[in-house]
Amino acid sequence: MRINTVAALCIAATTAVVFTGCADSGNDKSTGGAATSTASRAEEPFPGLSGGEILDQAFEATMGARSVRVKGDIQDDTSGGPLRIDIALDTKGDCVGTLSADGGKTDVIRVGGAVYMRYDEAFLRAQMEGEPQEDSDAAVDMLAGKWTTAGKDSEAAEIADLCDLDTLLGDDTEGASAATRGRTTTVDGTPALALKEKDGKDTYTAYVATEGKPYVLRLDSDAAGDSGSLVLSDYDKPVAAKKPAGEILDLDDLG
Repeated sequence: MRINTVAALCIAATTAVVFTGCADSGNDKSTGGAATSTASRAEEPFPGLSGGEILDQAFEATMGARSVRVKGDIQDDTSGGPLRIDIALDTKGDCVGTLSADGGKTDVIRVGGAVYMRYDEAFLRAQMEGEPQEDSDAAVDMLAGKWTTAGKDSEAAEIADLCDLDTLLGDDTEGASAATRGRTTTVDGTPALALKEKDGKDTYTAYVATEGKPYVLRLDSDAAGDSGSLVLSDYDKPVAAKKPAGEILDLDDLG
């Protein structure tokens, strides 16, 4: 499994060519639910600001958050298929959540700089597709349902990036934006303003909270072959990441 985290997570939406790797998640409630049209323009939010100025403010607020929960689909660079994430992460680099693909699931924890992962059987077999049956069976027997750690493993390094809020929301959130105002709406009950950018025939939409801090609540793309969405929520809520109890297999020791 290889995860191109920054591109796949579609966070850097300011330049409108950023949703690379997002698989179609449609209106699936598991990604936080679709945005639903509401309010009238009689009470237009962010009066006097252009769409680009609003989006700049939104990313400044989002970058200033101490923590956030991210849910959606990203690209598994090995299988080429969708990998669903649901991870709470913070600026300390701690995170807790799940990765799901091909009917399987991996639990992920990063705390104190160490990464811990627990694979179920379906996830392991999907990742080892094409390998000899005896190797797949051996991996399942050794790893399924058990917490593991591997500081030297490249996958662990990629998970470490996935769990770092500053890395995910970094350099690509800077720069001028040509976003235009869209409709007022709600995202999971929070009032929001849709901001749209176009790149040729493709449209990218960021939904920005209109009450409280102007956090980015949702990012959507309708790019051909690259459509999808991510939902960002639980801003500034503590991330309950703790080292797993009990036996932890060190994959570095196992070779």
